[in-house]
Amino acid sequence: MLSLVVEDDFVCRKALSAQLARFGDCDIASDGVEALQAVDLALADGRPYDLICLDIQMPNLDGQATLKALRLREQAAGYPIGKGAKVLMTTSMSDKDNIFGAFRGNADGYLTKPITTEGLAQALGQLGLVPGQESLG
Repeated sequence: MLSLVVEDDFVCRKALSAQLARFGDCDIASDGVEALQAVDLALADGRPYDLICLDIQMPNLDGQATLKALRLREQAAGYPIGKGAKVLMTTSMSDKDNIFGAFRGNADGYLTKPITTEGLAQALGQLGLVPGQESLG
């Protein structure tokens, strides 16, 4: 699985990328602008991301705007909605406006921080990215 962690907080970025490393290669970006650059490169290489973990509160380009731009780039590259990367919002924002906004923007999942290993594995299983990981219990 090829994943991308988009997170402006260094500690959160390192922790989440370490959790994902056991499932495959993991790239990192510190904001939405870097994330879109990484997505553009991956699409151009014909090796799009399987998973993008996306924070909402970030400098330069927030997660909601990044999600919208990401989906437009995927469509332009021939990946219709539902066929591109699985996007898992990973954020401390638990209000309904952000949650509904993420799903309206075609996010595939939503996890609130702190992200636990069990919660992440369960989300990956629910997204069909890691078979047999629906529950670690």
